[in-house]
Amino acid sequence: MHYQAPQQSLLRGLALLTLSALLFSAMGVLIRLASHTVNNETIVFMRSVVGSILLLPLLAVHGTALLKTSVPWKHAWRAVVGLAAMYGFFYAIAHIPLSSAMVFTYSSPVFIPLVAWLFLKEAITARMMIAATLGMAGVLMVCKPELAGNGWILIVGISSSLLASMAFVTVRSLSTTEPTTRIVLYFSLFSAGISAIPMLWAWHPLNAYELLLVTGVGLLATLSQLAMSKAYALAPAGKIGPAAYLAIVFAGLWAWILWGEVPDQLAVIGTVIIFTATLLCLPQRQSQRPPEPLAEQ
Repeated sequence: MHYQAPQQSLLRGLALLTLSALLFSAMGVLIRLASHTVNNETIVFMRSVVGSILLLPLLAVHGTALLKTSVPWKHAWRAVVGLAAMYGFFYAIAHIPLSSAMVFTYSSPVFIPLVAWLFLKEAITARMMIAATLGMAGVLMVCKPELAGNGWILIVGISSSLLASMAFVTVRSLSTTEPTTRIVLYFSLFSAGISAIPMLWAWHPLNAYELLLVTGVGLLATLSQLAMSKAYALAPAGKIGPAAYLAIVFAGLWAWILWGEVPDQLAVIGTVIIFTATLLCLPQRQSQRPPEPLAEQ
């Protein structure tokens, strides 16, 4: 087996996580473009279907034994809250500056300790409470420019962050008995099935351009997940995890180039505060990996 030096693994991990952030920000661009003519329900559905198709080779590799589980309802719950978070996140991308919408997704780790305390009875420390308070303050600072007449968007965004943190905590619980491949595959399959229900009334035929956009959303989201998973397999989260926040920077660049969106000083300060709060939430042991934040995206 080829030995890979720790420094080489660290650099490869950083490169892959940076690539994941770039792909995720590009996904946000496609969602924004598609939202001009395609409704939110259809975008979520197509993202879920494309993701499921891309993950089906897992069954060819592992066989139908991969689907055998003793906790199907826990997988279903994870899919429900994760899918709800996805609806909210995609809605935010369509209605507020792209970098601000990205902040909603990357603020969800701040709420994980609180959710884990409520549902898993995990101990919560003063450090975690400080992080949660800072994170909420940061979100309000980032989205303050959008509060005038758009308070509903703020509620949707924060609710999405909370729902995503609930999904992450469920993944943590599932991972004690379920392999990662089964968790990811079940989420994709359940999401595709559940998101198909609104298509009974929300679906409308897509033209070639729209189909290209929504297919791209699913493709970029899946590739971003795969790159992130590989990155955390190569290097400790404590050393490379903050690189995931480059997605906010990339999103800001895309938004500036394509739509002339420039975040104000308060939004920049708020982003830094959220980043600091999430650093406080990083595992104390570097060998411990954080929940995967893109299954819900």
